[in-house]
Amino acid sequence: MTKKHTIILQPSGRRGQVEENTSVRTAARELGVEIESICAENATCGKCIVLIEEGRFEKYNIESKREHLSPVTTEEANYFKRRPKLLKDKGWEAGQVRLSCQAKIRGDVLINVPEESRGNKQIVRKTARERQIEIKPAIRKYLVSMSPPTLERPIADWERLAKGLETSMALVRGAEEKLPRWHELKIDYQCLRTLSKTLREAKWQVTVSVWNDREVIQVQPGYVEDSYGAAVDIGSTTVALYLCNLRTGELLAAESEMNPQIVYGEDVMSRIQYTIEHPDGLEKLHKAIIATLNKLLKQAVKTANAQMSKSANEQMSKSANEQIANEQIANGQIANGQEDRLKVEDVLEMVVVGNSTMHHLVLNLPPKDLGLAPFVPAIHASVDVKARELGIHINPAGNVHVLPTIASFVGADTSAMILAEEPHKQDENWLLIDVGTNAELVLGNRRRLVCTSTPTGPALEGAHVEYGMRAAPGAIERVQIDEKTLEPRYKIVGEEEWNTGKAKGICGSAIIDAVAELFRAEIVDSRGKFKKGLSTKRVREGESGWEYVIAWAEETSIGRDIPITQQDVRQIQLAKAALFTAARTLLKRMNLESPDKIILAGGFGSYIDKEKAMLIGLIPDCPLENVYAVGNAAGDGARIALLNIEKRNEIDSVTRKVERFELPTDPEFQNQFMLATSFPHMSEPFPHIAHLIPHRKADPMAKNFMK
Repeated sequence: MTKKHTIILQPSGRRGQVEENTSVRTAARELGVEIESICAENATCGKCIVLIEEGRFEKYNIESKREHLSPVTTEEANYFKRRPKLLKDKGWEAGQVRLSCQAKIRGDVLINVPEESRGNKQIVRKTARERQIEIKPAIRKYLVSMSPPTLERPIADWERLAKGLETSMALVRGAEEKLPRWHELKIDYQCLRTLSKTLREAKWQVTVSVWNDREVIQVQPGYVEDSYGAAVDIGSTTVALYLCNLRTGELLAAESEMNPQIVYGEDVMSRIQYTIEHPDGLEKLHKAIIATLNKLLKQAVKTANAQMSKSANEQMSKSANEQIANEQIANGQIANGQEDRLKVEDVLEMVVVGNSTMHHLVLNLPPKDLGLAPFVPAIHASVDVKARELGIHINPAGNVHVLPTIASFVGADTSAMILAEEPHKQDENWLLIDVGTNAELVLGNRRRLVCTSTPTGPALEGAHVEYGMRAAPGAIERVQIDEKTLEPRYKIVGEEEWNTGKAKGICGSAIIDAVAELFRAEIVDSRGKFKKGLSTKRVREGESGWEYVIAWAEETSIGRDIPITQQDVRQIQLAKAALFTAARTLLKRMNLESPDKIILAGGFGSYIDKEKAMLIGLIPDCPLENVYAVGNAAGDGARIALLNIEKRNEIDSVTRKVERFELPTDPEFQNQFMLATSFPHMSEPFPHIAHLIPHRKADPMAKNFMK
């Protein structure tokens, strides 16, 4: 009998048992993960590179070693020998990198498939929303004209510039505004090193960029109008970066990618544990996220330059004879042939948000105490740190501003969500939920705000589900079930029509749909158990228990049926019970039965069907017309803080007044959690979706968990 081993593929989260001596690329394909290759697996194209992660991974109960793959082949060795700079440029270790078409599995392994090797790129749904933002950035530019030094007035370059800057600031801002005197101004050391050369080359007329009205961070020759900044939302699963013009507020580019830290753990607790168990764990996690930020910065600048060139070309075509303009463009005489307007070092400030664990990891702060009672972070206040201190490749004198954290697991992303949605300015009671691997909740109004967080696990995003996957082409994203025939309809990512295309797996939004539809169509009961004896071949007893088949093998690209299993339903029950109990706990603390409005935030929250979410009891009962999805509110809040320095002071003040509540301290939590595992709930009526489930009956077990 052939021996089998466990393979885990990140960041997709797919895992399974494969036969010994199966190549990594073949194993990945069997599990629904496509890895690029254009050389017919001859080890010549290098498109199928993967990284082998070493160590004990308690979450998966495996020991992953490089020795658990077959030895490096001659073809592999020759490929890497021809490319000596590859490992250095990527920061990869020799022996860690393999060609998946050549490496064969001989033991349990955790494989990281880098973005450039993925056949089906993850769709990261963290787009920016149109928002009205008052522009008051921390970076201000001033034109300063000076007379050159003479023997009679040999004033040092910095003092000469500072005096000229004092005059320019007063002229621009007005004499009535309190501004620093020249001797109170400072200059960044890196900027100081090039100051003398810049002043002389510019013939003593320069544009000076001042941060926070007190520090000069850039001196440019002549008159320069625009400044640039980036807002970043670091989620447990995805990272989104928004490049903005600080003068106009214009969004120039939005880039996103999977969080590379997912290789070391799918949730925050497993990443904290990784830093505790591995001496170099914090360094690895910190460097991984910094490398991704630098990559996204380069991509955003490239996108912005391409867009600017396109706009310039279009303008030229309109303003000149079109044929002449096109010839000039083709010859590289205008726009397309110009040097890029924007460079990465022109980005002068970055605002970063993320949950408390992501906050600590990006700042290179040990997160150990976040995971141990009493769950204390290193700092609550907002942080300003030089980009060069973190290794972020914006202007080395540039500032990185990190919004304040609120509690142990209510981080800067929640602060940004509050800043974007402004519950602290409302009379109604709003419930804000950032749905993700770790869910953060805020409830209240202008008089009082309370917050908490709860781990929901990665099931809502496709992991820990038999055929779960993250949103990528081939993933089923919507499911409907006919309550009479019990036949499904499904929509696949990348397909316009329903029931078209080949399915590869099922992503988070469809998992919510499927479980809700199974309950509504009475295929599973309120406790999530499959009913037997139904007149459909789609409900059957599979290898791991009862299941419902959404897509038959011939309808898939993996050659296997794609079902929702009993275990999948259980995973969703646990996740939704945790989220609902957290919301119910906050409502109780505010003496409320239900919120006036529910706001679903986050990339995943935006794609949840609100009716289906309420049907399974993921969110509290509320009029459906008062349930809104607002997209990536954390990213929007980061942009607001980037473009308006006054909003930083506002959120600093608001977060210190938010009441923090830790769920483990609630003596009723366990009983409330058990009540919430039923669909939609063991005891609560849910009147706003009651018409969808007329078959629902009172659960006699409810009294055992109610006081």
